[in-house]
Amino acid sequence: MWIQKEIIIPQKPRGFNLITTEVLRQVPEIKNFKRGIFHLFIQHTSASLTINENADPSVRKDMESFFNQTVPENSSYFMHNTEGSDDMPAHLKSSLLGASLSIPITDGMLNLGTWQGIYLCEHRNYGGTRTMVATIMGE
Repeated sequence: MWIQKEIIIPQKPRGFNLITTEVLRQVPEIKNFKRGIFHLFIQHTSASLTINENADPSVRKDMESFFNQTVPENSSYFMHNTEGSDDMPAHLKSSLLGASLSIPITDGMLNLGTWQGIYLCEHRNYGGTRTMVATIMGE
């Protein structure tokens, strides 16, 4: 069986935002799958997805600090800056982290580790609403 649907995530602040609960709320069909794969794809070039620590919020702050230091704004060699100093760094961060995730489904639940959650990595100061496509494949 296959299911595909669009997920809308309201605007989040810049940084690494835990969205597991929001995603699951919009895809209750997962409960109907004994086993399968949940694929999540973000349709944007200045935000990304990753899986990481879901318990301690300091991890999300440290991730943001690391990426801001690794890909700093206002670098003189960036030519693409018509949308602001956070634009090109956002594209680079998105490419480094990626636009999709694949997570196993077991007994109607995402088979994440104990401390794992889905992050929406918002790399823009004002990124706006983010659209994702969720695809579930399984039985």
